Amino acid sequence: MLTARLHGIADLRVGDEPAPEVGAGDTLVRVTAVGICGSDLHWYEDGSIGDAKLERPLVPGHEGAGEIVAGPRRGERVAIDPAIPCETCRACRDGRRNLCYNIRFSGNGATDGMMREVMPWPSHRLHPLPDSISDVGGAMLEPLGVALWALDLGQVPFGGTVAVVGCGPVGLLLIQLLRAAGVSRLIAVEPLPHRREAAAKWGADETLDPSRAPASTSTPAPAATDPDFSLCGVDVAFEMVGNDDGVRIAMESVRPGGRVVLGGIPGSDTTTFRASLARGKELTIAMVRRSNDVYPRAIDLAARGVVTLDPLVTSRFPLAEAPAAFAAAQRRTGLKVVITL
Repeated sequence: MLTARLHGIADLRVGDEPAPEVGAGDTLVRVTAVGICGSDLHWYEDGSIGDAKLERPLVPGHEGAGEIVAGPRRGERVAIDPAIPCETCRACRDGRRNLCYNIRFSGNGATDGMMREVMPWPSHRLHPLPDSISDVGGAMLEPLGVALWALDLGQVPFGGTVAVVGCGPVGLLLIQLLRAAGVSRLIAVEPLPHRREAAAKWGADETLDPSRAPASTSTPAPAATDPDFSLCGVDVAFEMVGNDDGVRIAMESVRPGGRVVLGGIPGSDTTTFRASLARGKELTIAMVRRSNDVYPRAIDLAARGVVTLDPLVTSRFPLAEAPAAFAAAQRRTGLKVVITL
């Protein structure tokens, strides 16, 4: 079985490994597509993410789709929900399974991920894919789920105004969701020109380079570095960058009494912002932890064409070229990099 396994910082090795054993309640899945996420890059570049450290060689990958190869569901195409909650802890009983105290997550900690030809996974975490969603689209359902959960946490008022800071794949999916949700004004803040273009394509009314004047705007708006950037006064700002500049811009862009949703993952496991800025506006700050039981909704939205998935994939690599795929993702010259099997 061909497998990509991370042995250390920038040490991703592809080789043959024995086929895994299938335990009780699990189903064997032939993986067909796996996306490379920003969190995968944290593992690759830092050997860690948040407070989790690489303690043994790990198979990365948590954005995936596949085909069931054995049992009564054999031949069924599925999206693979990467989270396995315990279902018994306080968080699970409260309906916050994404916050499970004992969660196992694909490609994280001691749980091998999806960058391998076949993998066993709990049957109830395998969601049927309609024919209208491709295998690559199935892999994109995980970042769509993160965007959908962020939208839930944002509590955006109908017809409200929003800013999305950071237009990587999750930010671009969030823009599509926000447009479908009926927002009246949507500002995208992104330093990379090709991602600003993508943000405008998928629904942003205005795109801003955080270090320069507005790149494309129907109504003049100040640059993010301008002290008057707060005059944009949006109801909700979503930060999808993972650094303090992104957090600052989000807080500056929101109105007094507004809401800021922090979805980026900082490499240092530390987020810093001016207390006077957040307190002076009496901001409500929400933090995003993956997603919570959103796969059925995400599949329905994609199947109905409310969101577009496949065009966000700008590079595809075979599993044998996984190191090259990670190098391409590091360069950030495209949008989403996917490994196809």
